[in-house]
Amino acid sequence: MSPQEGKEQALETTIRRPDAPQHYMVLRSINRRVVVRLPNGEKLADSDCALRLMESGQTLYDPIAYLPQQDLTVDLVTESGETKCPLKGNASYFGMEGHEKLAWSYQNPHPFAHEIRGLVAFYPDKVIIEEHPIRH
Repeated sequence: MSPQEGKEQALETTIRRPDAPQHYMVLRSINRRVVVRLPNGEKLADSDCALRLMESGQTLYDPIAYLPQQDLTVDLVTESGETKCPLKGNASYFGMEGHEKLAWSYQNPHPFAHEIRGLVAFYPDKVIIEEHPIRH
């Protein structure tokens, strides 16, 4: 299901790593407007279609909001380097002038994690992530 389809129908799905089912993530529609800003107030993204990813593996990770790329309000620049997650795939990193490694994305996730393809997540210690009621 694409994030756009999530507007009509809430998404909640669990994705398990085939070779280690104890490593899994739950994706859930946020059902709120998510706005991402730099500490100076500059808006980076504004979405009514964000998903919350909650992951459990060797530890329980903090929930992270993932937003569709088309909901970015600035152009982020791809940075060098990638990391590999056995559950999600290879992550690419993004920044902008004066702000390195603000966000990451799985442009080609593992086939079993296709729901996160092209979604962007921001480092919560580098930005302000606000949740508001959905605009009508």
